[in-house]
Amino acid sequence: MESLLGFISQGLIYAILAFGIYITYKILDFPDLTVDGSFPLGAAITASLLTKNIHPVVAILVSVIAGVVAGICTGIIHVKLKVRDLLSGIIMMTALYSINLWIAGKSNIPLYNGVTLLFDEPYVINPIFDQLPVAIQPFKQVIILFCITFLLKFLLDAYLQTKSGFLLRAVGDNETLVTSLAKDKGIVKIIGLAIANGLVALSGSIMAQQFGYFDISMGTGTMVIGLASVIMGINLFTGFKKVKPTTAVIVGAVLYQGAWALAIRLGLKTTYMRLVTAMLLLVFLVISMKRNRKVKRDARA
Repeated sequence: MESLLGFISQGLIYAILAFGIYITYKILDFPDLTVDGSFPLGAAITASLLTKNIHPVVAILVSVIAGVVAGICTGIIHVKLKVRDLLSGIIMMTALYSINLWIAGKSNIPLYNGVTLLFDEPYVINPIFDQLPVAIQPFKQVIILFCITFLLKFLLDAYLQTKSGFLLRAVGDNETLVTSLAKDKGIVKIIGLAIANGLVALSGSIMAQQFGYFDISMGTGTMVIGLASVIMGINLFTGFKKVKPTTAVIVGAVLYQGAWALAIRLGLKTTYMRLVTAMLLLVFLVISMKRNRKVKRDARA
């Protein structure tokens, strides 16, 4: 039961990360590697503030703002300085490594004595759970994460239905259309990158609280994890028009973490997990590309 709750919790946290990847990869068509830096950015800020007895909600908000700023910087490098999208993300990711070390002061911060949102602290949500039956207590983390993740899902869905959200989707599909509407496509891209990296930093903030520490290497491979979650979820629900992409992303993130946990339980060494992740991502990418080509052939026919 404990391992089941563990991978569901991590899946919900990575689903928030995957929301950000969904915006950059599926909507903007922007290969943003900034996320490998903005994820530990959120964790570094949260860990630093919690060790100073700052309220965990304040720590989360500051982390999100920092992630938004990181996304804006990537957008400015790409839009204003005319640097290619992939290189813009690499530049910002590299800069954030040093920034994260500067914020944290060291490569690792334990939170053994820090007050965190998801554990035994005396305020925020925990008093509510104290009034509930004892049988529900073990599910506290999952319930909190479920509420946070689905609240963000509904907010993102609502945003994508606004004028700004339609422009965001238009930039990824047809930049000329945005220009014809007398809108600055560069500004729209910057807004999308800001939202995406804000979500990624939020995911890193919550992950630091769940794990109980910050480590400078936390961001390694987050782009791949988020991408795998997005591609897996969307491909699983291809043909189900009533299932929103954000819902598919959540399912994909949880299933991805479940596959990871199952592989470890079956005896696969953690040394090879990155290789397995890469192979899974490759398989789903190939399937996705074949489906897209088939859809285009059917449309022409």
